[in-house]
Amino acid sequence: MMQTYTKRRVVIAGGGTAGWMAAAALARTLGNAIELTLVESEAIGTIGVGEATIPPLVAYNRLLGIGEADFMRTTQATFKLGINFENWKQQGESYFHSFGVTGRDHWSAGFQHFWMHGQTKGHSASYDDYCIELQAAMKSKFAHLPDNRINYAYHLDSGLYARFLRKMAEADGTHRAEGKIAEVQLDGEGGNIAALLLDSGERIEGDLFVDCTGFRALLIEGALHVGYDDWSHQLPCDSAIAVQTASVRPPVPYTRAIAHNAGWQWRIPLQHRQGNGIVYCSRYLDKDAALERLLSSVEGEVLTKPNFIRFTTGARRKQWHRNCVAVGLSGGFMEPLESTSIHLIQRAILRIVRMLPMGEVSERDIAEFNDQQMTDMEQIRDFLILHYKATERRDSAFWRQCADMDIPQSLTHKIDLFRETGRVFRKNEELFVENSWVQVMLGQGIMPKAYHPVATKLSDAELDHLLGGLRDSVAKTVASLPDHQAYVAQYCGAQEARAA
Repeated sequence: MMQTYTKRRVVIAGGGTAGWMAAAALARTLGNAIELTLVESEAIGTIGVGEATIPPLVAYNRLLGIGEADFMRTTQATFKLGINFENWKQQGESYFHSFGVTGRDHWSAGFQHFWMHGQTKGHSASYDDYCIELQAAMKSKFAHLPDNRINYAYHLDSGLYARFLRKMAEADGTHRAEGKIAEVQLDGEGGNIAALLLDSGERIEGDLFVDCTGFRALLIEGALHVGYDDWSHQLPCDSAIAVQTASVRPPVPYTRAIAHNAGWQWRIPLQHRQGNGIVYCSRYLDKDAALERLLSSVEGEVLTKPNFIRFTTGARRKQWHRNCVAVGLSGGFMEPLESTSIHLIQRAILRIVRMLPMGEVSERDIAEFNDQQMTDMEQIRDFLILHYKATERRDSAFWRQCADMDIPQSLTHKIDLFRETGRVFRKNEELFVENSWVQVMLGQGIMPKAYHPVATKLSDAELDHLLGGLRDSVAKTVASLPDHQAYVAQYCGAQEARAA
């Protein structure tokens, strides 16, 4: 006999980007099928530095029916085509990880095999010359193309994004409760969370609780004690400082990730300001020296007080336990090198929507959710470790530690396979596609010893036609694109940015 549906009481603990992304999606998708409450306190700040995103957010916003121009105008957003990695392989060298495809793949082998064969035939063009997004970024150009040929994400103000989503979620029926969580109350029998007791004395009961309390993880860890897997032995940075500065030049359509002798720095250009930060390992750089390094390198007037952040890269051993699901920083932390924080929030929320129980929570759903979330996080972890491990830098104790450290077998396999054969395989809807791995591995100095024999099937004339045609097509497309800043101003220019 089929279960009858009882309206579920869903309680989101915590606001910020994670909380309001969850509320907006649940309210917009499920509407009257659930009773949705979000608890947050104006007195508790959020981390609020998730300003760089990746392309799945474009799809997420479309899924919720969010108009892009309005969203970008409200969040002071610019377009992002990828990340420029400076000083990672060697000091003074850089490479670009783009969101697009490079060249054109054959069903049997990726484009890199044809490019490598071309190198043996006297073709000297860089792998970069075959990627529209990369070339557009370097020339600071952007436009939407009719056939969606350009893959992009956003640089945005995450605080304004949370406010934008709050307005939407409340319009769709989300009830917001103001107050600090004083106690997480468990039921006496099954160990589930029964209610949140606020410092005002208000008691909020629920059937499913979503923990968006950030690093504090008040529900998933504070009340349910699921444990944490620490990955800092492979991702050694444990501290960050963020500041915002006034814009001094037109915003470029990419994030800068600039390595230094104990970590790296970011620069993220928005319409009205620039986000800046330093990520570092406190074993090799103390807080005062890190702040001095950051402030001495930023451009423009400093607009905010430094935001000091301590973190341990890793993941909760269970993202969903009993009737509680962790979303965002409460579930773990991937350092911001590849801008994956908001993406992991998004993936968790979409899984919750797909797995929301009709009646009692299914243990099989919980197990599947945890397996999928952990797979996502481990795959992202491996991609992040790649940047640190595959370095030729030996100029500081930090980089020597990175070069010498043990890495997961899954990553060792991927590096060795690419080095020996030029191949990359993507598993289980892995976030980073083949071209991402190829761009970063080539950029970090890993050059394959061999390539697929299908590339040799082409005659010299056919190879010339393929490589020349693709390169010319990219160059022609990029030449036709407008300036990024001009396009942003016309498409989604914010009043504050215009006034500046």
